[in-house]
Amino acid sequence: MFRTRTGELSIHADTITFLAKAVTPPPDKYYGLHEVELRYRQRYADLIANRDVRRVFETRSEMIRSIRRYFDERGYMEVETPMLTSLPTGAAAKPFITHHNALDIDLYARIAPELYLKRLIVGGFEKVYEINRNFRNEGIDRSHNPEFTMLEWYEAYSEYEDLLKLTEDLISGLVEQICAARVIQYGEKKIDFTRPWKRLTMREAVIHYWPDQTRRPTAEELTKNEALRRWMNEIDFRSETKLGPGHLLGELFEHVAESHLFDPTFITEFPVDLSPLSKKSDSDPNFVHRFELFIAGMEIANAFCEINDPDDQWKRFAAQEFQREVGDEEAMVIDEDYIRALSYGMPPTAGEGVGIDRLVMLLTNSRSIRDVILFPHMRPEK
Repeated sequence: MFRTRTGELSIHADTITFLAKAVTPPPDKYYGLHEVELRYRQRYADLIANRDVRRVFETRSEMIRSIRRYFDERGYMEVETPMLTSLPTGAAAKPFITHHNALDIDLYARIAPELYLKRLIVGGFEKVYEINRNFRNEGIDRSHNPEFTMLEWYEAYSEYEDLLKLTEDLISGLVEQICAARVIQYGEKKIDFTRPWKRLTMREAVIHYWPDQTRRPTAEELTKNEALRRWMNEIDFRSETKLGPGHLLGELFEHVAESHLFDPTFITEFPVDLSPLSKKSDSDPNFVHRFELFIAGMEIANAFCEINDPDDQWKRFAAQEFQREVGDEEAMVIDEDYIRALSYGMPPTAGEGVGIDRLVMLLTNSRSIRDVILFPHMRPEK
């Protein structure tokens, strides 16, 4: 070490060895890399230039380690299920399809691991979880990417209320660990994670957030086809679905209420038509024991008590086949092996899926899902 004539501390090198060839200059130290498309395409340059970007992915890694620790400490077993499947099942989504040459069969990139995880419950593993990559052939926007990460867990002899409590505990714990606060900034608003979180049925949410508060539908009207379409016409909302009132209610909820759910809110009492894997409510067979958690206008979690009656599950799959026939490309297909698994007897089970990417968005104040995925999908460069 020595000091130059200007007093700068420097290294006196006798020899220099080049470890790598760098023929492209790095982004400017002062101005950084700001062009959004270039940042996503050249994430390596983005990571070199932007310390805040590195911090987002360090936080993501910390979150995933914490999630694993949370479930491991509670006696869950981490498992792995197939990413290439013979049927596109486990969720309502349009799949990616490929072909296996040796077996000469078509295969689908996994849209959800749900039916495989519940097979493990049948096999005697009573508490399982998986942090998994899913693939859905859908549009891209600020909260959707065709390849994304989910946490899914299933527990035998667990109930609907158990899932609600565990979800609050898991996510609020992550918020306090990562952000050291219960109220965090997201965009121009603040999200309050103080428990207990708000609960609304799907019909209550539609009524509560109806555009005209002086004239609103009733809960009874939101179960009837003609009444639903009449109320849709009053707010100039047109539905193309040929399906029944459950689907109309789901569309109306998305249009009227979803964007207003900023603080953590559990939406409960889903129509049976929208929930082909959920156990029916004991009090009203038109609805199921299911909830979705919304934060900042995004669905973060989806949970329900699982159907464990093979006859009921067969009928629900058959109803999905009808939906496909009338043009619903996202409806599920019949999984006969899953029905066979249920016929061996699956104990009462509750399960849930949580979107890891969207959760990272919230905890890092990121406005787009592409900001929290290292290599998001892009159109090819021209």
